[in-house]
Amino acid sequence: MKTAISLLAGLGLLTGCSLSGGQPQLQTGDEYIVEWIDERPLIDRSHLTLQLDAQQQRAHGFAGCNQWFGSYQLNGNQLSISNIASTRKACAPSLMEQENRYLQALPQVERWDFSEHGQLQLWPAEGAPIRLWPRDNY
Repeated sequence: MKTAISLLAGLGLLTGCSLSGGQPQLQTGDEYIVEWIDERPLIDRSHLTLQLDAQQQRAHGFAGCNQWFGSYQLNGNQLSISNIASTRKACAPSLMEQENRYLQALPQVERWDFSEHGQLQLWPAEGAPIRLWPRDNY
């Protein structure tokens, strides 16, 4: 019983810290690791990333086979990513299909938020988000 009370008290403190500290913020300069694109998880052991460079207003990362880059605009919880280009290396067909889905989903992003678990969600106008973890939490 004492353990349960301690656990509940700890959870209350965590919730209190979360509420008093404000909402998590999208950190430019930090690398985020993709876990899901739309309604589909990534292929096992594939590695897709997103990083926003505030100084140059550039977005970039790894798309699973190729490096990608583009520009972005961030205004509060509104985010747009545009002018996406990538290197042109060929990989296995399944990785190429996943990479294409990711690179096609990025320009559809209109806003961002964090789930209750701390996962970054990039939302298109319609449909499910791209879900990412900060590298530090991955």
